[in-house]
Amino acid sequence: MDLRLAGRGALVTGSSSGIGATIAETLADEGCEVLVHGRNAGAAAAIAERVAARGVRTEVVLGDLTEPGVAEQIALTARDFGVQILVNNAGPFAEHDWESSRASDWRAAFEGNVLPTVRVSQTLLPSLRAHGWGRVITIGSRAVRTPLPNMVTYSAAKAAVVNMTTSLARHLAGTGVTANCVSPGVIVSPSMYRMFEERAADSADEGNAATAATETEGPVDEADIVAAYAANPTGRLGRPEDIASAVAYLASPRADYVNGIELRVDGGITGTP
Repeated sequence: MDLRLAGRGALVTGSSSGIGATIAETLADEGCEVLVHGRNAGAAAAIAERVAARGVRTEVVLGDLTEPGVAEQIALTARDFGVQILVNNAGPFAEHDWESSRASDWRAAFEGNVLPTVRVSQTLLPSLRAHGWGRVITIGSRAVRTPLPNMVTYSAAKAAVVNMTTSLARHLAGTGVTANCVSPGVIVSPSMYRMFEERAADSADEGNAATAATETEGPVDEADIVAAYAANPTGRLGRPEDIASAVAYLASPRADYVNGIELRVDGGITGTP
C-alpha cells in the first residue's frame, strides 16, 4: 500500500538509536525526507547515512532536549527543513518505585518525557498550521494503562503524554494537523536485555533463589522475559519495526480521520478498556 508520504519532511526526536532510528528508516522507506536527531554526533550520522541510502534527503540535528532553548532551536531547524511530520520519540526511562523515588526523580521523568514534547511541538505548530496539513505523533508506553511498580515516575510522565495528545488534537481541530500517540509494549532492544541481565545478577547476589533460578540459567532470552514480565496474547516481545509501522500509518494521509487516539502496540498486554 502506498502511504502517500513521498516528499514529506519528518523530524524524529531521539532517532540516533533504538525505536527512533527504526522509525526514521521506515519513514525514509516510504519516501519521507528525514531530519535525524540525537545527542551523539557519530550515532546520528550513522543513522542519517542509512536514511540517505534510501534515496531521500536527510540532515542531522544535535542537542539535549532537556537543556534550555535546545528543543526550540531543533524545532526551528525542523521548520526550515520543511517538516510536516513530528515524531516525539525522545524520552528517558529509569527504575524508581514509590519507596525509593525522590522529588528529583519525578522532576527528571517529566523534564525528559513531557517538557521536550511540549517545547518542540509548540514551536513547530505555527509551521504545521501554515502547511495546512501535518502530524504530531508522540511515543507513549504500555505503562500508561498499567503503571509499572518499578517505574512509577516514567509511568506517570508517559500518562501525561497521552493526556496531552488528546488535548492537542482538540486544540488543532480544523487545521489539517492531527495528533496521535503510539504506546509500545515491551520492545526488544540491547538496553532492555541489559536491564534484565542486571536484575538477574542483582537477584543472584541477594540470594533470591526463586528469581535467580528463572533468570540466571544462562543468558536472559525472550521467552524468559515474556513469561516473567510481559505475558501477552501475541506470545512474543515487540520489535522496533512494529512501532515504526504504526507510526508510518498515522503519519500518512491515509490516517486523516484518525485523531486524538492512543494506539497501543503491545501484543495485547494491557487488555481492553
